[in-house]
Amino acid sequence: MQILKNTLAAIGLICVSGLFIFSMQKAPSDETIGKETPIVNDYNVYALEMPEGLNFAGEMVPIESPDIYERMDRELLVNTYWQSNGLLLFKRSQKYFPILEPLLKKHGLPDDFKFLALAESGFIDETSSAGAAGMWHFMRETGKEYGLEINKNVDERYHIEKSTKVAAEYLKKAKERFGSWTLAAAAYNAGIYGVSKRLKAQQVDSYYDALLPDETERYVFRILALKEILNHPSKYGFNFSKDHLYSHIPTYKVEVDTAVADFSQFAKKFGINYKILKIHNPWLREKHLNNKSRKLYTIEIPKEGYYK
Repeated sequence: MQILKNTLAAIGLICVSGLFIFSMQKAPSDETIGKETPIVNDYNVYALEMPEGLNFAGEMVPIESPDIYERMDRELLVNTYWQSNGLLLFKRSQKYFPILEPLLKKHGLPDDFKFLALAESGFIDETSSAGAAGMWHFMRETGKEYGLEINKNVDERYHIEKSTKVAAEYLKKAKERFGSWTLAAAAYNAGIYGVSKRLKAQQVDSYYDALLPDETERYVFRILALKEILNHPSKYGFNFSKDHLYSHIPTYKVEVDTAVADFSQFAKKFGINYKILKIHNPWLREKHLNNKSRKLYTIEIPKEGYYK
């Protein structure tokens, strides 16, 4: 029994000694307290310098105001460090800006409104949770009000030329009402009546002085952030070559003033398939076209050699 007691005592002493040594090895020194070993040594997150001369369509941003500075800083940070989305916007803008820029000029809109379209849709063919669709994210009722054809066969909210014309009409109407392109952009988000009502109630006449709904509060600043980042990619850490960007594919126009029974067969006549036809004509919503009224439609066909 005494031998067993002595053995247990020895084992206990060894265990206590081991724990003591272990604790001494693990205890942080004064030099390491508060310091962490970086997981990725070459990744850093930087605060951003506020750019000078920020403006929307030539209208200056009063960045000297503390709340304006914070709101602008937020959108610059969010859109700079959402890197995957940022790269996709760079890629898609190279594809769609060449189409959009001459249309904006034709319809009398400042070039900066291409960034509004980018902020609205990201240049992807998706319908928002509220039902807004197309590059300019028109609601069905608004699109119809401005003369766009919207039905099961055809949805001209997805027609770049026609929807840009309607967007220009709306924005110029808002500019005439407010005397400001910045407020016109805000009205694109919150509606002309909604912005007018709040400006009147608050007795102000500037977007930057008004307290607006949260989404509209961020809206113009997101557009400004996209403009700044896309115009200065390397400044914000985006690295790519021209080969990485998506290309605009030239097309020619084919006029149709009859019904089309099957667009798959129609596409084959031009050496393409239905998928390619839809990519260039997203406003065609079904595989056929009723066209009982014999309306004249223009369909875009990609030039030969761009699809194998």
